[in-house]
Amino acid sequence: MPGELPPTASILDSGDTSLWDVRSKAPGPQGRLPYTEQMLRERPSGDLYGWTMNAAMGWEPARMNAAEVLILSTHGGLRAPDGSPVALGYHTGHWEVSLQVEAAARELKELGAMPFAACCSDPCDGRSQGTPAMFDSLPYRNDAATVFRRLIRSLPNRAAVLGVATCDKGLPAMMMALAEQRGLPCVLVPGGVTLLPEQGEDTAVVQSIGARFAHGEIPLEYAQDVGCRACASPGGGCQFMGTAATSQVVAEALGMALPHSALSPSGHPIWLDLARRSARAALHLTAARISMGSILTPEALENALVLHAACGGSMNLIIHLAAVAFHAGLRRPTVEDWIRVNRSVPRLVDALPNGPRNFATVQVFLAGGVPEVMLHLRRAGLLHTRVLTATGRTLDENLDWWEASERRAALRRRLLERDGIEAGEVIFSPDQARARGITSTVCFPTGNLAPEGSVVKATSIDPSVVDADGVYRKRGPARVFTSEAAAIGAIKEGRIREGDVVVLAGRGPAGCGMEETYQLTSALKYLPFGKHVALITDARFSGVSTGACIGHVSPEALAGGPIGRLRDGDVIEIVIDRNRLEGSVNVVGVDLDARAPHPGLAPDPLLPGDTRLWAALQQASGGSWGGCVYDVERIVELLEAGRRVLGEVRGEGLSSPHRPPASSGQTP
Repeated sequence: MPGELPPTASILDSGDTSLWDVRSKAPGPQGRLPYTEQMLRERPSGDLYGWTMNAAMGWEPARMNAAEVLILSTHGGLRAPDGSPVALGYHTGHWEVSLQVEAAARELKELGAMPFAACCSDPCDGRSQGTPAMFDSLPYRNDAATVFRRLIRSLPNRAAVLGVATCDKGLPAMMMALAEQRGLPCVLVPGGVTLLPEQGEDTAVVQSIGARFAHGEIPLEYAQDVGCRACASPGGGCQFMGTAATSQVVAEALGMALPHSALSPSGHPIWLDLARRSARAALHLTAARISMGSILTPEALENALVLHAACGGSMNLIIHLAAVAFHAGLRRPTVEDWIRVNRSVPRLVDALPNGPRNFATVQVFLAGGVPEVMLHLRRAGLLHTRVLTATGRTLDENLDWWEASERRAALRRRLLERDGIEAGEVIFSPDQARARGITSTVCFPTGNLAPEGSVVKATSIDPSVVDADGVYRKRGPARVFTSEAAAIGAIKEGRIREGDVVVLAGRGPAGCGMEETYQLTSALKYLPFGKHVALITDARFSGVSTGACIGHVSPEALAGGPIGRLRDGDVIEIVIDRNRLEGSVNVVGVDLDARAPHPGLAPDPLLPGDTRLWAALQQASGGSWGGCVYDVERIVELLEAGRRVLGEVRGEGLSSPHRPPASSGQTP
């Protein structure tokens, strides 16, 4: 709070008598709206009044017939013209996207279209880590996607949509909303990434400063210094291949975004130019009658899975890509699909946090980004290259342009000149990947603790704890927790030791909204003994998580999953074959069926009602493996069945609710 507040009298009145000079009338906009007799007779009143409001906002009356293009964004905060904060956003990822919105809008206006802009801002998983705010993180995605879809439908004469978004939940929400616009031209504009500090720590490492300080690894002054500089520029998503960056990569791989748009440095001229070119693309798609349904096909979805594997993407995209597929009307990828793709596609990108050298996302962009990875994949025959993309051209045509482009050559030179990094060290061929011992991305262990499956980013397990045959093997005592706060407390207090298996149960959708637990995984990664500790949970992980961290354990504890019956000291055995992408997670010598659930197991007392509702609806719609979506038909079917069982239905279902007799007048 400020040191000294103004007097309470100033709340009632500012004391400036000039404020009282209030008018009730104004001249109004000059000119005439280009209505026609036919319009006045046939068009809805909303169309006519919409022009009145456009004129009031300053649009030229003579240009009212321009094509209406909606620009949606996740913008947050309030920037002064010089970039200084008037009101902060929640995170850097949405702080600057209004600049892209403005660049796109000016381009549309210059080209004769009528731009509209609306936004639904988004939270920050980094800010939410370890707090009850995380209980709203994943559920927010569905809410935002709904808001975006409602905003699209609320502009009745829309001709095309641009979606500008950057980060972990806002970008998947935007992708879900655009995917459902199957008859409408749409272009996704990734909001880019933030820059590395010239000295200090990146945004992956810096999130472990609390645990490292608690263990005496760093002094207070060092934490203060690196914490201040880690986000070295004011806009963009984090510097690692986490959920934000992976979502940008996947959007481009799907064809929703322009070539070489993912991971662009926020605030740079090349980033603003992306917004202008995306505006042009939207108008070209409109003229060519190419809609989102022509771009989002089963083949495009397969390409997205392939790029995820090749880039070492976040495990959260297993949820988000299924949701995008659902809203596009496509079959949702199954675990079998992910296994098949990851067994055939090597990881070709060295990016934070997967290693071995851990380049930042902006360096991946300079090395060529998604199209550079796609060139290697095309040569290997791993892509569907005849699919249409946001350029209105096929992927093959886009890649032919990229391979010979001056842009590609210039950016690769910049990477070498400024950072001393060869592009081929960041993005490499399958043969080079094999020579470096780099393994495929994700594995899906099963076993008596995960009978319905789980997931681990196998490629990011520290090679020093993997046996010579490429298999990670661990057998150790369980250290069981039913809250993240208790687990991180144990780590900071030194109660977790080398060889332990940390178990965090009851943190799935029903427990706390399937929270993200990066403060645990980051602490283990950056503490000296952490690589010798495994983590098993029914929660999920940040995309930047590494190590032997097994998440999405199913069924979740509060749905009767066996993970909820573990006790301290139970012997856990983990086997993960990073070559064959097979794994198991089992408790040894315990009959879990004969054991009661853990006594601490319960929904979090701070779990919001909004999140409880989300958990129930997504569970009815296929659960986390199905993308945590809302399948309306399935939900209505289950509600009707439940009402019949309860005897509350009297011959009418939810789809045909009882209505009172019609009256001759309007209802109040």
